[in-house]
Amino acid sequence: MGKIAVKDSKEKQRHNPLYKDITTSGGNLRSVARGATKSTKQEDDGYLDAATSRKILQLAKEQQEEIRDEESKTSLSFGESFRQQMKSEEDEDEEDEEEYSDFEEEEVEEVYYDEEDAEIDEKDAALFDKYFQSNGNPEGGSINLADKILAKIQEKEHEKQMQANPNAKQTDAVLLPPKVIAAYEKIGQVLATYTHGKLPKLFKVLPTLNNWEDVLFVTQPENWTPHAVYEATKLFVSNLPSNQAQKFVESVLLERFRSSIEDAEDHSLNYHIYRALRKSLYKPAAFFKGFLFPLVDSYCSVREATIAASVLAKVSVPVLHSSVALNQLVQRDFKPATTVFIRVLIEKKYALPYQTLDELVFYFMRFRNAAQQQLSDSMDIEGIDSKKEEPKLPVVWHKAFLAFAQRYKNDITDDQRDFLLETCRQRFHHAIGPEIRRELLAGQPRLTGADTKEVTMANAF
Repeated sequence: MGKIAVKDSKEKQRHNPLYKDITTSGGNLRSVARGATKSTKQEDDGYLDAATSRKILQLAKEQQEEIRDEESKTSLSFGESFRQQMKSEEDEDEEDEEEYSDFEEEEVEEVYYDEEDAEIDEKDAALFDKYFQSNGNPEGGSINLADKILAKIQEKEHEKQMQANPNAKQTDAVLLPPKVIAAYEKIGQVLATYTHGKLPKLFKVLPTLNNWEDVLFVTQPENWTPHAVYEATKLFVSNLPSNQAQKFVESVLLERFRSSIEDAEDHSLNYHIYRALRKSLYKPAAFFKGFLFPLVDSYCSVREATIAASVLAKVSVPVLHSSVALNQLVQRDFKPATTVFIRVLIEKKYALPYQTLDELVFYFMRFRNAAQQQLSDSMDIEGIDSKKEEPKLPVVWHKAFLAFAQRYKNDITDDQRDFLLETCRQRFHHAIGPEIRRELLAGQPRLTGADTKEVTMANAF
């Protein structure tokens, strides 16, 4: 069978659309709504229809009537209130006139004071100036009566304490309030068991107080844990100036350093105290004046000096502080512990000033003609046998001499080199002596100020 032919979709329609039939037959078809036509026509023509105009005029008339009514009511109320106010004022005037007439009938005695006749007692004037004028206070401010009373109370309490303990020495200690003492005693108990975490806020404000030493004594630093000592060292060293941080280092850190080494079985230093020493070196002046020099001046073992010097060797110290510390150490009496610190500061290889270098040269040359008795006494203190005729110097002295020759052999004069070679010959060490001699001979002489140094050396020896 053949296929049925499909009609084309674009085949001509059977009839025309309705709107075409209406328009072709002479009819009119509305294309827009009635309201839209009116509004469009009104907008195009620029006028409104009669109904809308009547509504607008009616609304305007009602608004005008409301405005007139409000104005009339306001004028009436204002007039009435004005009349009432005037009437009340007239009544008050009448009452005042009656009272004034009654007052005139009475006899009143008038007293006049003359400024010249008024006399002020001198004691009263002085008391007035003392409490209310700035002249009574040498500081320029007024004196508060409450402060005066509190001062008297403190004096009475101090007298009672002195009567209870007549043998007690009078000190300039500050009397702390009982509440402050109780609060910081509790903080001391917290620090006695502290291991980690934040410090109490009352403890953090201690560096800001003027009498922080008195308050710090209440917390009993000797009972703190090593962790608390480390945190306190960071707090005080970073917030206090050098002269104040020196007091903390000397009173707290130095004592804990020595007690930690003594109490340990192997005579080692606690790790947290070691970290606290490193933190204290961020204020070099406080470290040297508050820790190093007091440690050297007191009985210091070589063990303590070696541990403290290991901290000093690992932290960078400014050149000026190092040079001043060397000047102070070489001027002290000979001790093996002192020589340990001298060696460490020399091995830091700083560019020291010539004055410090000359002091070091004189220090090593001093042992060339040193008195046997003085050296023997120093050896006895350190437990070294000094019964021999020529006591030997400790190895640490020879190591310090070698470090000086290696680093500063080009910064000394020819005369200083000759004196040092003579010292090396007299205080010879079989293992270190040849190295010292080789380093001194390999150096180049310092030309600056050679003549001046020659005169100085001649006068010294």
